[in-house]
Amino acid sequence: MRVNAALAEKTAGEAVEEVIRVFTDPCEQVIERYKRTHSGADLEARLGRPKPVVSSAPVEGPASFAEASAFFYEMGWTDGLPIIPPTEQEVRRMLAHTDRDPEEVLGKIGPRWGKASIEKIAVNAVMAGCLPEYLPIIIAATEIMARPEFDIFSAQATTNPVAPLTLVNGPIARELKINGSFNVFGQGWRSNATIGRAIRLVLLNIGGGVPGTTDKAIHGQPAKFSFCMAENEDETPWEPYNVELGYDKDVSTITVVGIQATHNVIVLDNDPQSTLVITADAMCTMGVNSMYYGGKAVVVMNPRLAGYLKRAGYSKDDVKRYLFEHARVPVSRFAVGTLPQLRQRRPQYDYDSPTTTIPVVDRWEDIVLLVAGGGGTHVQYLPTFGVHCHPTTSPIALKNGAAARSIVDFRRAEIAR
Repeated sequence: MRVNAALAEKTAGEAVEEVIRVFTDPCEQVIERYKRTHSGADLEARLGRPKPVVSSAPVEGPASFAEASAFFYEMGWTDGLPIIPPTEQEVRRMLAHTDRDPEEVLGKIGPRWGKASIEKIAVNAVMAGCLPEYLPIIIAATEIMARPEFDIFSAQATTNPVAPLTLVNGPIARELKINGSFNVFGQGWRSNATIGRAIRLVLLNIGGGVPGTTDKAIHGQPAKFSFCMAENEDETPWEPYNVELGYDKDVSTITVVGIQATHNVIVLDNDPQSTLVITADAMCTMGVNSMYYGGKAVVVMNPRLAGYLKRAGYSKDDVKRYLFEHARVPVSRFAVGTLPQLRQRRPQYDYDSPTTTIPVVDRWEDIVLLVAGGGGTHVQYLPTFGVHCHPTTSPIALKNGAAARSIVDFRRAEIAR
């Protein structure tokens, strides 16, 4: 890789000068300089979005829903859509569906590193329009996102359009009517829409993921409003994702993973071989994070095509192995400037040969294969954020760690207390 010596020398010199200024100038002068040069006020003004007001103090409730939505928007506390006012009564109703203490803190959410308490999560769930029964799902998702190894900070402060996808498996997904069939990523289901929206509001109001200031996504994506799904477990020919991971089929789980976007793939002839060939070809995109930084790739097969593959003798692992072997990009297609990154992370390949092909992921096990949607001719390819926001799965559990068999378990725990 060629380095511009003059540019490197200039950049190093400027950095050294800035370090000297920081350590030698009066503290007040350094603070004022950084306020001027790093202030987001001008950017917020250009974006036309209110600057968020950080406050945990109760506010006097506006007289109507419309006034409440306008007030919360002006305070920078919404995703731009109208909200349900989180009155004390509504938050109490929400909290009746968890056995956790309202003051319990699950962790901190970056980049603001706000404390994700159960009560704050409940407030955002009310604002999103959730039914109280949905609260345990939002708590479980927040608990995953608050783990340091999940690295939600990177997702909240990147130029990438990444959004956390929440996947619910098991009996509780069916109990709450979380859609895993037709239009699984679309509109029409209160559970999918409001659970996903509540998670986004948690990321905004607790985590401080403010568009244009801390959230630097260049384009964003519609999934940054709401992104929640279930698998179509009633129609999948293979074991559901949670069972594949080793959980009992009666254990409900939640998985959170950072997704760059959804890419629709159409298979016109419903042929198993066509399904594999076309899906693998669609995955051969050089600009996805996993190609350069590692991580997973998610493929969502509709149940009809999955059934054809199963009847043709393909297991889930067979499909993943095929996609790994065929979703590859020849070295000759890569721009010269991207090769140093590839060489550094994947030194095992011969980059001097134009016939060398680079797989989209490092191993076949890095492909997550889900079955969702209605029966038809389409597949969805979901490239991920790479090594950040790695797919993380946990059982939907009570405070004592026992897996909940029904959402009613959380309500009963509250009554017993």
